[in-house]
Amino acid sequence: MTTPTKSRPWRHLYNTKRWNRLRWYQLQGEPLCRFCAALGHVTEATVVDHKQPHKGDEELFFDPENLQSLCKTCHDSTKQRQEKSGYLAGCDANGWPLDPNSHWNRTPGG
Repeated sequence: MTTPTKSRPWRHLYNTKRWNRLRWYQLQGEPLCRFCAALGHVTEATVVDHKQPHKGDEELFFDPENLQSLCKTCHDSTKQRQEKSGYLAGCDANGWPLDPNSHWNRTPGG
């Protein structure tokens, strides 16, 4: 059995001052869960998520443009399904797909 540190050697980055500061600023700037908001729900965000998995790439890890605020439920379920399947399942309150890469979300000619 592998330990979390051996399978994910970048775990130590989450214990740095730099990450804690970045996490705080992210939650201050986006205090509500992005996925819940797309569904028309108001839920406090408690997790700062990397939109694109960083896999130890420190530049991507600390990139504020790669961050989004999520509630723990969305992070641990919806986001995990998205990473495994390659798309974000579900629709917003207006019936539009949540996945920004859906063909329904593309602009004509784009």
